[in-house]
Amino acid sequence: MKKNNIMLVKDFSNDNSILNQFISELRNINIQQDRMRFRRNLERVGEILAYELSKTLTFAERTINTPLGRKQMNLIESEPVLCSILRAGLPMHNGVLNHFDSAENTFISAFRKHNNDDNEFEVVVEYVATPSIEGKTLILIDPMLATGASMVSVYQALLKFGKPKVIHIVSVIGSKQGVDYIATEFPKDTTLWIATVDDKLNDRGYIVPGLGDAGDLAYGAKL
Repeated sequence: MKKNNIMLVKDFSNDNSILNQFISELRNINIQQDRMRFRRNLERVGEILAYELSKTLTFAERTINTPLGRKQMNLIESEPVLCSILRAGLPMHNGVLNHFDSAENTFISAFRKHNNDDNEFEVVVEYVATPSIEGKTLILIDPMLATGASMVSVYQALLKFGKPKVIHIVSVIGSKQGVDYIATEFPKDTTLWIATVDDKLNDRGYIVPGLGDAGDLAYGAKL
């Protein structure tokens, strides 16, 4: 785990694991056209990153009654709040939720608005459904961390609903620029869990080589 400004970054791109297979299928221009498989691969990446993240949470000893006796076990002390950015974040959200059965859930929309059909854009947040996040562990979920502007805008919008105790960010692919940007905008000891980081963005602010538009690949093209 390396430190990037004030943010901890756990980048799994140099680890040999089945995660690389799922990432390769998400990137592959032929395989990714199967929407169901694309969504499932996002979900599986979410499951793997959630498992790794879970090792850093607070655990407490509890007594479990079995049919034959009692067993002391260390279990997660409190479930986190999971927040996905609509719509591309939904498959990953399901993957993370598969490991945190009783988690509270937040859904928020954020999209790029190109006012003059050029390369400049603003991030618009229109919809938020959330419990209080005051003093809780917040997990922000979005598969693509390109410029980082959407992630920062979402975080700022959520602050109206409380200040989280701990923040984790879960993504599939990021750009170096996006990672560096959010490192300056999030609180100390925020942790980024990311499958891989690519070198650059194109003129439109999309990750290269990346994988394309995750939302369109998961759910179909939008107007």
